[in-house]
Amino acid sequence: MTRRILTLALVVLMAVTGLATPATAHDELGRRIAAMTLPEKVGQMIVSYAYGDTATTASAANEAMFGAGTATAAQAVAKYHLGGVIYFTWSGNLVSPPQIAALSNGLQRAAMADTGIPLQISTDQEGGTVNRIGAPLAISPGSMAIGATFDPRTAYDAARVSGTELRALGITVTHAPVVDVNTNPRNSADGVRAFSDRTAHVAAFGAAAERGYRAAGIGTSAKHFPGLGDTTVNTDNGVAVTDESRAEILRTHVPPFRAVIAAGAPSIMAAHIVAPSLDPTGVPASLSKPIITGLLRERLGFRGVVVTDALEAAALEDYTDEQVILGAVRAGVDQLLMPRSVPGAIRILLDAVASGQLSERRIDQSVRRILETKTTHPYVSEPPTVGTPSAVATMARIAQRSITTLRAAALPLRPEQKVLVTGWGVGTTTTLATALGATRLYTGSPSDALIAQAVEAARQADVTVVTTFNAWGDTAQQKLVTALLATGRPIVVAAVGTPYDLASFPEAKTYVVAYGYQPPSLAALAAVLRGEARAPGRLPVTVDGLYPYGAKAVR
Repeated sequence: MTRRILTLALVVLMAVTGLATPATAHDELGRRIAAMTLPEKVGQMIVSYAYGDTATTASAANEAMFGAGTATAAQAVAKYHLGGVIYFTWSGNLVSPPQIAALSNGLQRAAMADTGIPLQISTDQEGGTVNRIGAPLAISPGSMAIGATFDPRTAYDAARVSGTELRALGITVTHAPVVDVNTNPRNSADGVRAFSDRTAHVAAFGAAAERGYRAAGIGTSAKHFPGLGDTTVNTDNGVAVTDESRAEILRTHVPPFRAVIAAGAPSIMAAHIVAPSLDPTGVPASLSKPIITGLLRERLGFRGVVVTDALEAAALEDYTDEQVILGAVRAGVDQLLMPRSVPGAIRILLDAVASGQLSERRIDQSVRRILETKTTHPYVSEPPTVGTPSAVATMARIAQRSITTLRAAALPLRPEQKVLVTGWGVGTTTTLATALGATRLYTGSPSDALIAQAVEAARQADVTVVTTFNAWGDTAQQKLVTALLATGRPIVVAAVGTPYDLASFPEAKTYVVAYGYQPPSLAALAAVLRGEARAPGRLPVTVDGLYPYGAKAVR
């Protein structure tokens, strides 16, 4: 066991310090792989969640998922030689920064004692709407907010800060950046998770983010190849299909992936989207050899790790476990993210090698690519340092540069005015009302009774701020805003999601876009509403029939 640890440590040291030629490192890694058992190799291809706030916290949920003798996350890592673990709040992994760092160190000890190979520890920390770990970390306002600055350096800065904080927690990979081009305004998969609806814009910001993460020393998995920007369906919830032609996909959605690959992306996440023009068999991209091997590896020249999107997704529910696992590996995938059954996935791969359906050489190819990414020291200091004043200030500055005021009839709010805050989001309306010294009436996706109550309250107020989040897809939100506008009182519509909402109530005379509801965005929004800060943001997307891409803020 000691020999294994020392051998891998030597490979890591050579890779990091440059003390070996590429050929020497390659040969050493090859010898390392040759010394591994087949179950160890297959285990490296699995990235799973596990329950518990420490590596040794016993949980019946772990045994239910992994089988007898695996009550703790550490036991699951060791039993199946897992290559990676992904953190979630609902699995009990993300309680506080000191706890997360301790959990990471505990899991790494389990992995190192088992195979001597560092564990990949990941999470989805995009910022904005997909943000697994909150304060005291410095929280990114999110991709579309960053895109609204029209300055790719903000993407670099946000990624560098976020990546540095994640690494302090022992997280080695963030499943970001999103480099989908949000060409469909009714996209429920991306929306504010995308930088823009323009290819060049997304490519520039995605590459800058990739460089920022690299500067922080953290791995990434740029997503969702070959692009989810044209769909309306989130593959977590159903089958997503794009009817775009091959030429359209190659022209619009693929270039940002080429850009992040050029920027050094170590991993690309394959989507479950069905793209008949790229693969007429109609299988999802994550299971498609023409898309993964033909397009990503051969045409784009990507030599890094390909990881699937979550294999528990509803988009794959009509496929058997064997079809999913073998289909993905045959397509050219290296890592299987969140298979429906970890023991089952491993058994499928082992049986496939035993029966000759897969060669061990094919497994070795994926293992080599995976191990080449594991070049960081596995352990972190406890307690970790996160949420520094500098980091928080960076995110606040980016958020302030993102706010876009397209219409400003009722602005700025004056101290003597009686202000009502209503609309979408319990936390959003509470935070905004507190910042504005206003009365709050939360309506969410409101009933007719709540709309009537909000209308009456608005008639008693000097000005009403109503928040919306993707109201284009929520008729109740649309009814609320329309009813408030019909009062004839001053109404400020503040979008904390995409800016497309304005098309649902174009008569609004005051319209401000924050692109998100994380604390930096709400603080920046409040400052703009009070007239204490300018709103320099520009639309990174087109609002059909109203405002073009690049529309500038009202001064």
